[in-house]
Amino acid sequence: MSDMITADLVDLDLSADTKEAAARALAERMVALGRVTDLEGFLADVAAREAQMPTGLDGGIGIPHCRSEHVTEPTLAFGRSAAGVDFGAADGPADLIFLIAAPAGADDAHLTILSSLARQLMNAEFTAALRSAGDAAAAAALIRGEEPAPAGDAAEETGDTADTGAVSAAASAETAPGSTGQDSGGPARPFRIVAVTSCPTGIAHTYMAAESLENAGREEGVEVVVETQGSAGFTRLDPAVIAAADGVILAHDVAVREKDRFAGKPTVDTGVKAAINRPGELIGEVRDKAARGEITAAAADGPAGSGGATPVDRGGESGEGYGTKLRKWLMSGVSYMVPFVAAGGLLIALGFAIGGYEINKAPSVMDHFVWTQADSWAALLFQIGGVAFAFLVPVLAGYIAYGMADRPGLVPGFVGGSIALTINAGFLGGLAAGLISGAVVLAIQRVPIPKALRGIMPVVVIPLVSAAVVGFLMFVVIGKPIASAQEGMTDWLNGLSGANAVLLGALLGLMMCFDLGGPVNKVAYTFATAGIAVASPSDSAMKIMAAVMAAGMVPPLAMALATTVRGRLFNAAERENGKAAWVLGASFISEGAIPFAAADPLRVIPSSMVGGAVTGALSMAFGATLRAPHGGIFVVPLIGNPLLYLVAIAAGVCVTTALVIVLKGLRKPVTGTSAQGPGGGTDPSAPTPGAKQPVAA
Repeated sequence: MSDMITADLVDLDLSADTKEAAARALAERMVALGRVTDLEGFLADVAAREAQMPTGLDGGIGIPHCRSEHVTEPTLAFGRSAAGVDFGAADGPADLIFLIAAPAGADDAHLTILSSLARQLMNAEFTAALRSAGDAAAAAALIRGEEPAPAGDAAEETGDTADTGAVSAAASAETAPGSTGQDSGGPARPFRIVAVTSCPTGIAHTYMAAESLENAGREEGVEVVVETQGSAGFTRLDPAVIAAADGVILAHDVAVREKDRFAGKPTVDTGVKAAINRPGELIGEVRDKAARGEITAAAADGPAGSGGATPVDRGGESGEGYGTKLRKWLMSGVSYMVPFVAAGGLLIALGFAIGGYEINKAPSVMDHFVWTQADSWAALLFQIGGVAFAFLVPVLAGYIAYGMADRPGLVPGFVGGSIALTINAGFLGGLAAGLISGAVVLAIQRVPIPKALRGIMPVVVIPLVSAAVVGFLMFVVIGKPIASAQEGMTDWLNGLSGANAVLLGALLGLMMCFDLGGPVNKVAYTFATAGIAVASPSDSAMKIMAAVMAAGMVPPLAMALATTVRGRLFNAAERENGKAAWVLGASFISEGAIPFAAADPLRVIPSSMVGGAVTGALSMAFGATLRAPHGGIFVVPLIGNPLLYLVAIAAGVCVTTALVIVLKGLRKPVTGTSAQGPGGGTDPSAPTPGAKQPVAA
């Protein structure tokens, strides 16, 4: 680690009062040494990682970190704050702050060293030595391991898998595969746990969680073997060790790779920070489950929200509220549904563009298709799109259930979604079917099952029972009321006109620009696509779709225009992002404005919302219609009243651009990137204009 941290990268009198200012102060030292090429771009990456999950840890430690293309080599900067800086830890501010910067393609050796540091941070003697270090050189040497490290297990760790093999071998020698809780004919052996830890970056939390679990296991006389799925890759646990384990702990904020290896074990599934902050509780919880004979339906069929491959993996801890869990379950369904919406909608729109709006009455291309006729090709595109659209509600329901109960939720979810289509319950029926399916599967998984039957549970019993229960509820109990509600909502949309339609357009515009591709944005988009996901959508539904797409194009286009007309208000990285935002905005990809919102949310997001509301309202007022759910300016020929539609977009873009320029112009000007570090003239810890301004302010 000798080249990762030097005395120039240590600030023992860090004066920052916010986590953004602390990251900036330490990052400026990296810039001064040439380790970081673009300060603002790097800080934006740090802020993006921080937004995923706070990096504060109990014990007064903050570890902001990221992988960034603006980092030239793996670098570690250390700051010690007398007042403390809030990094979101439950026990209060952090006084020891480590800023870890890894290149986008960091090599395994360097990442292994960083993982070793992460493990050392769980050693109280190591952190105490850092708190008492008298000068920067001594602190840097201590971190590099050049001074005698405090005695402890953490100091013995040299990588993310160094101990795994030894423990695996020992466990394999002691226990034959298939053993569960006790050795026959011998003294009682310790309780055995296998664990997996992983975090979004795979640099710090992954290894700290592993160290914390191992330390807690030693204190309680429990054998804990951890597989760290970090940035440096991972070494799979020995299958014999997994077979001999009495329980499993999955502490992760990203999908666990090869999760099915842990099938049929008592399992605790939680966020990675839970393993760092309360490892003893997790060990106790898995022991209690083993004592009750409770297994969480095969590791691949884990507890609610684990979603082995879902894009909305549970990032919080087990105590998160029901509202948060519900949002993640619904977003799981929407995330899988959107590609079907885009593909099917664009195919249908192309069919209309080529063959006219009467193409929906064309006979099946199986019965009539002429290679040389444009109408035949139009009918083909329309009918393929219609088939894709027919999957929307089943996919929505299936993957809501998947987000709740993993793979066992797919069968009842898809069955319930298909029934929703059959009884004309539409998207409301799909939402209900998905939630009911997930709940039914979770209830079945909590029933104690004899060991002999566990093998057929995920293949036969759960699909059979859950599909039957969901089918009964959808057909006989709740299907008809939901279908009536769906019909009522459709009639309401068809009756929208005048001021009501304009207000709805403004509201949808606000939602589209609130979180730029996040949950609120997706709610508005799903509401719009639900209206056109039929063979003959109403005029009101097509107006809503047009308003939603127009508003979603405003933020990236406005940021692109702002960086063009007032480039001095933006840093070099933002001006470069502005060039890409032209294309992203024109393509209806709202996420093109995220780099700007992450760096300056208090100015960018409100400005975007105002512009989006203007565009949504004008689009509804102009009566613009759209049959395609995606495509941006590339589907303008398919839009009703296209010229006025473009006027609505231009108006919103101009409003947002003007607001952003005014708000940014009111703030204090930023003078360059940073002060020079030691040896470069200016003390990095000295106050500079904007130095204490939070990155996200």
